[in-house]
Amino acid sequence: VLAAPAAAQAHVGVSPDAIAPEGSAVLAFSFTHGCENSPTTALRITMPDGLTSVSPTIDAAWDVAVERADNGLVSAVTYTATTPIPHDLRGEVTMAVRLGEDTPETLAFPVEQQCETGVNEWVEIAEEGEAPHDLDSPAPVVTVGDAADVASETHGTHASETEAAAPAADPAPAIGIALGSAGLLAGVVALVIAIRAARRSAR
Repeated sequence: VLAAPAAAQAHVGVSPDAIAPEGSAVLAFSFTHGCENSPTTALRITMPDGLTSVSPTIDAAWDVAVERADNGLVSAVTYTATTPIPHDLRGEVTMAVRLGEDTPETLAFPVEQQCETGVNEWVEIAEEGEAPHDLDSPAPVVTVGDAADVASETHGTHASETEAAAPAADPAPAIGIALGSAGLLAGVVALVIAIRAARRSAR
C-alpha cells in the first residue's frame, strides 16, 4: 500500500510544460529517483517531430552525446552522469529547443533512464480522456499554444476576480473628516467673533 504512491510519483518531469507556437524555451528534465535503489547513470531523451533546433546544455555533471537524423536535426540526446546520481537525490539536465510552424499541439519526449542496475523507460503517452498521472511510465510532455494561452487567460481572470472581490472604499471616513474639518473651522470663527466682542465691551 505504501509503495503504490511512491511508484506513482516516480517519473521524469519537464519544465516548463507549455510553449507558445513557434516559440523557444530551455527545457529542464528532472528526476528524484533511480531504478529501484540503483543510482542513475544516464538519460537518453528522444526528440519529437516539430522541433527546428535542439541545443543541449553543457554541464560539468553530465557528458553529452547528440544523435542526428538524416535531415541533420537532433533526434536524441544522451546525458551520461560523470558521477552516478544516488536514487534518493535529484538530478536534472537541460536543453534549448525551438518550435517550427508545423509543430503539433503536444510534444512527447520519451526518456530512457539508465542505472547501474536496471533501466526505466518513460515512454507512455496518455490517450484522449486519460490522465497522465494514471500511467505507469509517462513520458514528459510539453503542450504547445493551448496550455500557454490558458495559463495567460487564467492569470487575467484571477486578477479580475481579485479586483472585483476587493471591497469598495468606505465613504464614512471621508465624510467624518469633512464634518470634523467644518466643525473645527466653525469653532475658530466663533472664537474670533468672541474675542472681538470682548474687546469692544472692554472699550
